Amino acid sequence: MSVPEQQVTVGFVGLGNMGWPMARNLHAAGFRLVVRDIEAAKQDRFAAEHPGAVAAASPDAFAPAGLVVTMLPNGAIVRDAMLGWGIGAALRDGALLVEMSSSDPSDTLLLAAGLQPFGVRMVDAPVSGGVPRAVTGELAVMVGGASADVAAAQPVLRVLGDPARQFRTGRLGSGHAMKALNNVIAAATTCVTAEALVVGKRFGLDPRTMIDIVNASTGRSFVSGVFDSEVLTGRYGTGFALGLLAKDVHIAASVAAAAGADVPVIALTDERYAKALTGLGPAADQSMAHQAWWDEPLSQ
Repeated sequence: MSVPEQQVTVGFVGLGNMGWPMARNLHAAGFRLVVRDIEAAKQDRFAAEHPGAVAAASPDAFAPAGLVVTMLPNGAIVRDAMLGWGIGAALRDGALLVEMSSSDPSDTLLLAAGLQPFGVRMVDAPVSGGVPRAVTGELAVMVGGASADVAAAQPVLRVLGDPARQFRTGRLGSGHAMKALNNVIAAATTCVTAEALVVGKRFGLDPRTMIDIVNASTGRSFVSGVFDSEVLTGRYGTGFALGLLAKDVHIAASVAAAAGADVPVIALTDERYAKALTGLGPAADQSMAHQAWWDEPLSQ
């Protein structure tokens, strides 16, 4: 695709499991990149492996960028990068931040207000699809923000995600709200799937047979596929950390509280994932959550 002149240089902040392949896809599409990661060795390695990319030694390295993508663990870290470390102040008036992390919408709005004095605009564009779709550039993207800003983000968003799976969610912050609500649905489904397997096992049913039946019946979901490939095999390799999912579940509960909604299932899911986080730690794969809820194994 052709690269608009004003966006030839793109900043990319966060070279983790998702961020690295996303930045790589932007580089392959012809964008000149300025990259930043809290691990200096990682940003240096990216620059060494991608000719023309620059590892940011200081916030001033982002001055040429008309657009910056952030892909970080949470909104507090995004705020620290943009306002604490100082990327926002280094950007020119009219630059655009495309915040693709899974963040709390309230953090998103606070960051947007903090960037206003520098003339930096913002859209929130969290993604779904995990590392495999980050690699292929086929992520689903949920985009919130002013129409003109969303339009300005398109040259980058169309590289990182499948245009057919890009969804305009509304005002700034709505993308992050939608991402959390999507993930709490998956998390709640994980809770009830695990419960059903525990009940069935105690009744004498084989967990493998149960999942085979569920996957051929009305209980089938993305989560039942995860139980098939990751939980019953003991592989636990979805690549998505428990700490990140627990964070998203808690964001969904916070959004619900701000909306004044009576949501007992979301509240209970938040409690269950808080327990899993305490028992297993944030680095555990999210598919391991059931291990903190019962002593008995589900894997065969």
